[in-house]
Amino acid sequence: MKNILHISILAYLLALTLPDEVLAQTPSDGLMMDRGQICFAALYTHDTWDEYWEGTLKRTNGNIGTLTRQTVMPMFAFGLTDRLNVIASLPWVRTQASGGQMRGVSGFQDIGLWVKGTAYNNTLGSGTLSLFGVLGMTLPTSDYLEDYAPFSLGLGCPDFSIRATPQYQLDMGLYVRGTAAYMIRGNATIERDYYYTTHGVYSDQVDMPNAMSYGATLGYWLFDYTLQVEASYDGLNSYGGHDIRRQDAGFPSNKMDFTRAGLFMHYFPSFFPGFGIVGQYNQILTGRNVGQSTAFTAGITYQFGLWGAGETVNTVN
Repeated sequence: MKNILHISILAYLLALTLPDEVLAQTPSDGLMMDRGQICFAALYTHDTWDEYWEGTLKRTNGNIGTLTRQTVMPMFAFGLTDRLNVIASLPWVRTQASGGQMRGVSGFQDIGLWVKGTAYNNTLGSGTLSLFGVLGMTLPTSDYLEDYAPFSLGLGCPDFSIRATPQYQLDMGLYVRGTAAYMIRGNATIERDYYYTTHGVYSDQVDMPNAMSYGATLGYWLFDYTLQVEASYDGLNSYGGHDIRRQDAGFPSNKMDFTRAGLFMHYFPSFFPGFGIVGQYNQILTGRNVGQSTAFTAGITYQFGLWGAGETVNTVN
């Protein structure tokens, strides 16, 4: 299977927050940093599956066995202004399988860049209602083989997205958040000049289907805002594409859909100001032309001020 999660995983891997109202953020959360604040993160994800959907048929494959995808992802988020932030990431990915004769690959995947702004933020009842807008893109950074399912590092195409994220947080720390993004994908270039989908195509250019991601999160701050916990449900739908043919390998322009549930935590040790420990679990529930993967993520975050309002950060939530 192709790595169809390269956008949505980036959006849900990390909710960068720190105690004493020191906060950072990701493209899909409800947080904003003040001008001059910067946060670095280093994340490791271990993702495996031994069953996948060939179209709507769920099956195993002895030529693959268990597929393992390991991702090391550095990220940073920076406050340009109090209402405008920039986020960037560059994942390094390694793939391998327990069965068959095909070898996995490793290398840098797609660089991601997002600009996030606060569109609305106001008190409503006993809490705060906020709305965030995000423009983003990902671009391949290495000449990896996109036509090498299920071992490919990524889709191998430019991906531009627009996202809206409303959130309502009560003063006592409970919050609910929704998010939705539309992704416009450019062509992928493969290393052959003929391929077959539902018909033969004499070209090395693959027309990639656009997609929509969506999600809902219920979260809570515990122990005087030193522990953040979240439960999430999210998914992705492709607009177009085609199913994997029976006994065939996957292809970049397959119609790839999934739903997924996850748990997330972020702990901030009181003895190390600015430092955070991240943990996350995600499970694919349903899918089409994707693997039923189980993913575990662990990582660290560190945030500090560079200039301006760098010593303090306003909580937008």
